Amino acid sequence: MTRSVVIGLDGSAESRAAAEWAAREAKRRFLPLKLVHVWEAVPEPLALAQLLGADTRQQWSERSEMGGIPREVVEGLRSRHPGLDVTVEQVSGRPAEMLTQAAKDAELLVLGSRGLSGIGGFLVGSVGQAVVAHAEQPVVLVRAGEQAVGGPVVLGLDTDHPDETVIAHAFEAAARRVTPLLVVHAWALPPYFAYGLPADPELNAVLGKQDAATLAEVLHRWKEKYPAVQVIEESRSGSPAVQLVEASREASLLVVGRRIRHSPLGAHIGPVTHAVLHHATAPVAVVAHD
Repeated sequence: MTRSVVIGLDGSAESRAAAEWAAREAKRRFLPLKLVHVWEAVPEPLALAQLLGADTRQQWSERSEMGGIPREVVEGLRSRHPGLDVTVEQVSGRPAEMLTQAAKDAELLVLGSRGLSGIGGFLVGSVGQAVVAHAEQPVVLVRAGEQAVGGPVVLGLDTDHPDETVIAHAFEAAARRVTPLLVVHAWALPPYFAYGLPADPELNAVLGKQDAATLAEVLHRWKEKYPAVQVIEESRSGSPAVQLVEASREASLLVVGRRIRHSPLGAHIGPVTHAVLHHATAPVAVVAHD
């Protein structure tokens, strides 16, 4: 089966922006682009409700079936990205389940992320969160509006448990874009910070040097493997989520990991990745790993 870049499209401004991003990414990867729209059939309680009547039920079905991918969206993508193989698929079912299923056959799944008017951050709805939490292929969340297409790729790196899948994704993304890779690791401030005690600049300097050395050690062989990628290493003190959101402001892509947990309590995104999804201004690639 031919791999593809899949975009979950619902006609919103966010999903259209995500489709443009996905089209560029498909061309970089020399892969076809598949536009998937999921519509839900008439909910059973609605179908059984006698008081609503046949007209209401018919309007619900028509709204679902006609709420697919507009022809102008497909034609626009093909005209703006000549040579790109664009296909369309419409499926029926629960959006989160169907998009997670679509991700299994994709090299990358792309979704839109909605801005919150008047409130800092972006809205990752229940569908997006469920897909990110369960998909084992990389999922990218793209917000509506302009992104820094030429900016660096940013990698949020856990130096205690560095995962090769996440690191490789970031290096490959930077190599495809011919852009620098900014690797950010945030280290915890000393306990005195939480208690409002005076700072110890010497201790901070020592901790910072130690963390920078660990970061350099983790990245050494990757820099040898990708000699054409310019790597910028930044060891920062403070909250990992805050530092990554700050680094995302001029980024073309932010790459973070999500540990796959086979637990009876269900899948989890993780606090740092969850915060980044809601506040990073750049597209965010969530890479699942063991």
